Amino acid sequence: MVNVETIKELVLALLYLTSWEEKEYDKTYHRSWKGYPFSILDELVDEGLISGNHKSKSVYFTEKGVEKAMEIIEKYNFSGDDLDE
Repeated sequence: MVNVETIKELVLALLYLTSWEEKEYDKTYHRSWKGYPFSILDELVDEGLISGNHKSKSVYFTEKGVEKAMEIIEKYNFSGDDLDE
């Protein structure tokens, strides 16, 4: 059985791999739709990796979240090109 930490890592990686960039107040953010279990998203918020509220349909990545997502993508050998296959 897959543990919760692995699920959180994979959700964060998927959020990042399906994210887009948006500019707001002269700063660029990565955003992603939040179609994942709220319990996992809440933990990622608590860890300071993403932010957003329950009313929004998307989340923002924090700088820490982008860095962590990139580490996970490298750990599992994912790339954005993997989505096209």
